[in-house]
Amino acid sequence: MQQGLFTKEAFSDLLPKLQGKINFDVPLNVRSWFRVGGNAEILINPANDEDLAYILYRLPLEWPIFTLGATSNLLIRDGGIPGVNFQLRKGFNEIIPDQDGFIVGAACLDTVVAEHAAATGIKGLEFLIGIPGSIGGAVKMNAGAHGSELSNILDWIEIITREGKLIRLSVSELGLSYRHSTLPQDAIVTKARLQGLPGDKEKIIQAMNAIKKQREDSQPIRSRTGGSTFRNPDPSVSEYKAWQLIDMVSGRGLTIGGAQVSEKHCNFLINTGTATAADIENLGEELKKRVMDQFSIALHWEIKRIGRPLQQ
Repeated sequence: MQQGLFTKEAFSDLLPKLQGKINFDVPLNVRSWFRVGGNAEILINPANDEDLAYILYRLPLEWPIFTLGATSNLLIRDGGIPGVNFQLRKGFNEIIPDQDGFIVGAACLDTVVAEHAAATGIKGLEFLIGIPGSIGGAVKMNAGAHGSELSNILDWIEIITREGKLIRLSVSELGLSYRHSTLPQDAIVTKARLQGLPGDKEKIIQAMNAIKKQREDSQPIRSRTGGSTFRNPDPSVSEYKAWQLIDMVSGRGLTIGGAQVSEKHCNFLINTGTATAADIENLGEELKKRVMDQFSIALHWEIKRIGRPLQQ
């Protein structure tokens, strides 16, 4: 980036019709579920779809962009995130009933959508209560839990491309597989249509409560964590899940700096209070090395790691 590009004056000239908010050098550690990470060089909260399309159309294509989402499955490195960052909030959090389903904004939390579906007697969305994060992030990684995943309930999504075009894509066009999608590069999800079936409210609530209890009993959800660290290996590669492989290489409870492998569920890394993003990333890499050395199995990060290491 050229010095002086990212100034208030430059953005006032570039985006004179901006409806949302723009802030500079924004601390992200307070937003991160890990409570680590550096600052966002630029952080924009667009007001609505039209505003987001306008911003993307006006930004030079060579400028890097990133969408933060709810930061639940994100490790922000200590040097922060350069370029223009987006976080969708008000204007992207509506839940609109649509026959036996809902049209939901990308900023809606998965848990809120599950609760809304239960309150209106729509079943099939219960598993969302066990997924931290937002619908936009869930679409991008085809999030899943408790035997279901987003592809099972997704009908279509709307995105705004890097060129500022609004496009609707059907679920068949997204290339959804285990924790993966083929969304266009730098496209930002703005809404999705989720489908369910009419169901008994009490039974839906009971199913959601069972998921919440299982999650509470088995995961360190009250710790500073980012959710599941590694994807489970394909069954053709290993009969063991990621947590089992980590356990078998004496990973449970392992620490580096202020980062620790959870004693409760060893596919979760936690910030014990003094961790840096580097501590957490190094701990994950150590687990990967141990599993590869002992079993010749490659673990792949499920947590997305972004930004720059801290300059020494």
